[in-house]
This record gives sequence, C-alpha cells and structure tokens, in this order.
Amino acid sequence: MRTPRGPLRPAPPSRRLFAVAAATAVGCLGLPVPSAVADTPGQCSYPGEMYQGRPWALQRVLLDELWKQSTGEGVRVAVIDTGVDIKNPQLKGAVDAKSGLNLMPENLKDANGNKVERGAENGTTDTVGHGTKVAGIIAARPMDGTGFSGLAPKATIIPIQQNDAEGNGTAVSLAKAIDEAVERDAGVINISQDTAKAVEPTPLLKQAVDRALAEGVVVVASAGNDGQGGNVKKTYPASYEGVLAVASSDRNNERAAFSQSGDFVDVAAPGVDVITTVPGGGHCADNGTSFSAPYVAAVAALIKSKHKNWTPRQITAQIQQTAERSTSDHDRLVGWGVVDPVRALTEDDKPIERPVAREGLTRAEPPTPPEIHLGETPEERDTRLATYVVVGGGVLVAAIGGSAVALRDARRRPGRATGR
Repeated sequence: MRTPRGPLRPAPPSRRLFAVAAATAVGCLGLPVPSAVADTPGQCSYPGEMYQGRPWALQRVLLDELWKQSTGEGVRVAVIDTGVDIKNPQLKGAVDAKSGLNLMPENLKDANGNKVERGAENGTTDTVGHGTKVAGIIAARPMDGTGFSGLAPKATIIPIQQNDAEGNGTAVSLAKAIDEAVERDAGVINISQDTAKAVEPTPLLKQAVDRALAEGVVVVASAGNDGQGGNVKKTYPASYEGVLAVASSDRNNERAAFSQSGDFVDVAAPGVDVITTVPGGGHCADNGTSFSAPYVAAVAALIKSKHKNWTPRQITAQIQQTAERSTSDHDRLVGWGVVDPVRALTEDDKPIERPVAREGLTRAEPPTPPEIHLGETPEERDTRLATYVVVGGGVLVAAIGGSAVALRDARRRPGRATGR
C-alpha cells in the first residue's frame, strides 16, 4: 500500500481508508504563536532556550499536593506521533527507547521528490518536534533551571513514530501503532492527530481502539483544531466510543477559539501558549488540542498508577466528573469542563462508571414560610382586650396604693416652729 504524501487528502474510496492528518497540521505548524523562548516570533527553534519560570498551565495546579497522591510511576504511556527526541535532558530518562518503534515506510520522498529522513528504528528521532512536545507535557522530568515538568514525572514514554510533517501516515498505520502500543504494555495511549476532513476512516482504526480498551488501556485523543467560527463536526479517533476526546481551553477556562466543538468532546485542558520540551533541549510555546490531549493523558496515568484496578471507563469518568465547569451538565464546547488534576486524584473515594450532571445539588424540602396575618380573628381580639384590662387594672391598683401611702406619710410629718 502506498502511503499518501504531501497535502493531506483522502485515499481512494475503493480502499476504504483515509489519510491521517499530520500532527503538525493540527498543532505546531497550523497554529504558530509568539514565544519567549523562540528566536523568531511564531516559530520554535530546535534546540530552544530554557524556560525558567513556571508555565501558566502548571501554575493552576498544586503540584506538591498532586504528587503526594501519584507521580505516574509504573505507568507506560504510548505517544503515537512524530517520534520523541531523547536528546532533550528532561526526556532522556523518561523514554523507554528499547520499546520504541518507527512505523514510517522506507524510501520516503516529499512532494518535490526529495528523500524524507525516516529516523531511528526505535522512534527516538523527531525532526518535526511535535511528538517531543507531547511527550514533555506528559512525563518530562523536573530539572534545575526550569519550572516546567510533566504532570506525571515518573511515567514512562513509549515513542511510536507513525507520521511526519509531510503527512506520511494513514488510518491503517495508526491502527497498527495502537496495536503495537498494547503489545508494549502501554497503560495509556496518547493520539494528538485526527483523520483528514473529519471523515470516518477504515473500520480497522476503530477495531484497534476497541482492542486497546478491552485490554484495559486508556485511549486519549485530541478533538481537533478546526473549530474557528463555531464549526462543529466529529473527528476521529476522538469520536469513537470509549476514547477520551480533549478540547483546548485558554487561561480563562473557556474554549480556545480554534478548538473543535461537538457532542463527542469529553473534557478540555490548557492548549494556548503551552510551554513544553523541544528536540535537542530547551522549550517552546505552542497552541493546539494536540497539547491539550497529553495534559489529560498525564492525569490518566496518575490515576492509573494510584488505582491499578480501575478500568478505562472508570478513569475517564473520574476525569470528567471532577473537571471544573460553569454549567452543571455536559456541553459541546468543553465537554464536562476543564480537567482538574488535583481534584481527580483526591476526590476518588470510589470508582464511577459515568459522570453525573448537576454535581453537588440535592433535592430537599423547601423551608416552610411563616404565616402572614392580614387581620385578627374574634378570639384573638378578645384575648387582646382581656390583656389590656388586666394590665390596665394592675396599673390603676398600683397608682391608688401609691397615693394612699403618700397621704399617710404627709399626715405623720411634724409641723414647723413659728416662734416662742
């Protein structure tokens, strides 16, 4: 089977498969942003400069409290992407290079006929940078000189190179990558890409997703970046049942303008000005649901590490139920809300199978209002008059008694001398 090259287009319908959009088409290259750590505004340089502060997406999380609950230790997260560059110091200890895989075909050429670098067989080459950014958000190790780290800093990344900047990658190769991730004992799979034109691809992709879920693997996918102007449509594999579909939120916990909307969206996570790792070392800022998905994948890894027997459905329901939202129910913009990592790890007394709307509201009897009297009954009037008589009589008796005492005292008083 020939792998599509150049622009992302559906493969011939007779083959029943469609080209998978290159990750950068819905991430780095599609949504350039000015970056404090980039040499040129709107572009990422590899390697990049070190980001010294704490990125805003991490400032909203009490990391010490979070890591008291879990660090993701023991959980393997497959990053199906453009590869993961282990030359970045924060990723070198996070990546299991022995389990990595490169699914890119041999002898690739771009639209101009130039040979495309395929990279290392173990998926640790990333000339695009997209997969390296995704991996850093999940499991970058803390390091002196920067406030950036992955949300699950002791999770292990399995790099699976499945596509590149030229659009080399199909729904079939993505399905194979999912199967390979399961074979390599992945507990969580992150897919920061979707199919071209939001068209449902070959059934092989859904079958691979279903197999992963059946094996207890949490599958997280980006919702897509074609939401400008309120565009609503399904994307794949995010729209498949059981996949945790992630939209992008901004600093105000609102949907990012580019983020795909739809009933399939489950939750949202930071996807604007996201600081993360780049090939060769250092950091860069980028936008896109491609970088929201790994944020949620990291939370899934944290939960899976803490609750080893929880099912994918229970883990995704926990993330949905504890998300921060302004409405009580699900909506098509941010799903159940913006993921709250600390709450997801601390409000976990028991697993749930599905999120519940109107969280925290209970139906109770309303308070009984006091009776309001607009007049008085005859009985009440008689009682009132009787009270007046008794009180008035007591006052009169007291007055008469007081006068008698005063008169008696006056008579007993001796007369005044008038002379002798």
